[in-house]
Amino acid sequence: MNTQYDLIVLGSGPGGYVAAIRASQLGLKVAIVERENLGGICLNWGCIPTKALLRSGEVLHNMQNAKEYGLSVEGKIVADLDAVVKRSRGVAKQLNQGVTHLMKKNKITVHMGDGKITAPGKMTVKGGVSDSGVEEKLTAKHIIVATGARARDLPLAPADGKRIWTYRHAMVPTEMPKKLLVIGSGAIGIEFASFYNDMGADVTVVEMMDRIVPVEDAEVSAFLEKSLKKQGMTIMTGAGVEDIKATSKGVTAKIKDAKGKVGPQEFSHCIVAIGIVPNSENIGLEALKVDQERGHIKTDGLCRSNVPGIWAIGDITAPPWLAHKASHEGVIAAEAIAQALGNKDVHPHEMDARNIPGCTYCHPQVASVGMTEAAAKEAGYELKVGNFPFIGNGKAIALGEAEGFIKTVFDAKTGELLGAHMVGAEVTELIQGYTVGKTAELVEADFMNTVFPHPTLSEMMHESVLSAYGKAIHI
Repeated sequence: MNTQYDLIVLGSGPGGYVAAIRASQLGLKVAIVERENLGGICLNWGCIPTKALLRSGEVLHNMQNAKEYGLSVEGKIVADLDAVVKRSRGVAKQLNQGVTHLMKKNKITVHMGDGKITAPGKMTVKGGVSDSGVEEKLTAKHIIVATGARARDLPLAPADGKRIWTYRHAMVPTEMPKKLLVIGSGAIGIEFASFYNDMGADVTVVEMMDRIVPVEDAEVSAFLEKSLKKQGMTIMTGAGVEDIKATSKGVTAKIKDAKGKVGPQEFSHCIVAIGIVPNSENIGLEALKVDQERGHIKTDGLCRSNVPGIWAIGDITAPPWLAHKASHEGVIAAEAIAQALGNKDVHPHEMDARNIPGCTYCHPQVASVGMTEAAAKEAGYELKVGNFPFIGNGKAIALGEAEGFIKTVFDAKTGELLGAHMVGAEVTELIQGYTVGKTAELVEADFMNTVFPHPTLSEMMHESVLSAYGKAIHI
């Protein structure tokens, strides 16, 4: 079977399927090649189903703290892990069906199976759903590689799905961990630590850096660590796992603490969250001499690789490895391809990683965009830094969520917003305000002159900007 397209997208995650839809909107004939699930990891096994789990943990936490709201809950509050997981999988299924519908609606042909680029503009697809053994041969003027990434295994002890888990196992647990070791405190590690802690597990987090969520601002890291410890977690920073052994009964880990002391500790389960490995093997990149760095494809601002006609987006490219970054790149690449094919009405903008927000859905939530204070100082900026606490906000107090703060970092000379950093309730929904402002290149006066509605958590965003210039009202 020979089929010709304008564009083939390899992988249907949040980068791939968005690229396909946008290209189709621009009049291109588009195919997607997917080996597993439409929607990719994010939709089926990552971003979305984890938020469903975390929501269950949050509701449980609120029920356990009902007294604080003048409410009493009769009888024992029990978490049914199977039912929680079932709800999460239902959410993923619903969204998977949604993407399937979007493919049909946008007349995108889906080829299920393993795709391999055999030459510029040529791809073979093997082992589809029917697995008839027939190899499909597809051709296209352009190919977008959107194959994403997978969890990095611990060399000492690869995940077995029984005692040692990756995020994928942690999402569909066969049993509730009693004593859980989480290795790595990036977004994935901290989110699962928060969920299982809320569900009643005894959680220990081990992080080799000197602080948790190390990509965030140092003040946010310190606040979050204090909060998680208060919730009963054990946090070990500047620590490492020297050895780990899984048995039928549990996990024994030799952990070296910050002072260099090594001691064995017993756990029922372990979640490994130490980063990702790009899915760049066996898809034909080496033969085509596509430039890579540690398996990640090197691209320019328009998502072009060094090989004409080969584009790359999402986790297979440079960080940040976030779903919304992949989707944004998908739009950029689709528009740049349409432009290359003669469409004069599209004007793609180059990628600017500085304007991509990051969110972590632990309890309390963390969100940020742009530079940390330390990074801005290192870059040579003279700074004005604002900070406003949740305790100064009426809505936060009324919600019973008065812990947290919002921090803003400005260039003292120009008033440019260099970065914003938040920790507290619903900050993952608030960060977009600063992201819009930063993308639109607004300065401090624009934020100060914006009227924020009352009573909302967003008022703290206003106050934080005012604070940077010594004008905060409610503190």
